[in-house]
Amino acid sequence: MSMLSSPSEMSCNKIEPLANEEIVQSDGDQSGNSGFCGYLLSFFSFLIVFLTFPVSVWFCMKIVQEYERAVIFRLGRLIGGAKGPGLFWIIPCVDTFRKVDLRTVSFEIPPQEVLTKDSVTIMVDAVVYYRIFNPTVSITKVENANRATQMIAQTTLRNMLGTKSLADILKDREEMSEQMEAVLYAASKNWGIIVERVELKDVKLPTSLQRAMAAEAEATRDARAKVIAADGEMKASRALKEAADVMSESPAALQLRYMQTLTEIATERNSTIVFPLPIDLISSFLRR
Repeated sequence: MSMLSSPSEMSCNKIEPLANEEIVQSDGDQSGNSGFCGYLLSFFSFLIVFLTFPVSVWFCMKIVQEYERAVIFRLGRLIGGAKGPGLFWIIPCVDTFRKVDLRTVSFEIPPQEVLTKDSVTIMVDAVVYYRIFNPTVSITKVENANRATQMIAQTTLRNMLGTKSLADILKDREEMSEQMEAVLYAASKNWGIIVERVELKDVKLPTSLQRAMAAEAEATRDARAKVIAADGEMKASRALKEAADVMSESPAALQLRYMQTLTEIATERNSTIVFPLPIDLISSFLRR
């Protein structure tokens, strides 16, 4: 499977690992022959159970919950598939079993120091949600499936973020989470584990870089404010010019504006009001 798969491809590919359970079961059936010693030990175990009945029933009867499965080994060999939920039986001294939790498990990836593509050192942490879909594979194919998933999640996070620039990390966090989920699924499906969701929690920048970004953002805002103020002054000057042209063509409009200004001054509580010369006298003086 490629690293970047569509959701439809992901849903189709997540069905393929289910065949691993059949393979493990068939291997267990083929390895059911334990030889003469195995049959001899099984016979003596049955005999002990029979002779100590009904006390031995409490040692043979086991219960697993609805969200659990039991993987049984007889003399070190896998017996069939996972058992449960409910009641199942084992042979003391011959059979051993391990419980596997099928519920969704979440864990936090500790903050990882990552060097981005544009040579910026950042600290990134994430959360991974996964569950075990094949108990027999998770027990027989890997020593500790949970720890293995956590380790590969950490390395995948560092490797993936190292190929991205800081701007891409801050802008496309959701897309990067989907890519990381696809990579983790491809790596963990052979362990009987499905990675359901990956979320980037926090991206911590160096203090010097935070100050530089804050200064850049402030300078950008100041430049935008100056452009807006200059644009407003230009529009206001154009409006004043148009109003002056209209008043110059109509002396009555200029006289009305003069009277309106006097009215506004009179309404205010001023102790001193200065009356300029009548506009008619100024006009005749200007004509001379």
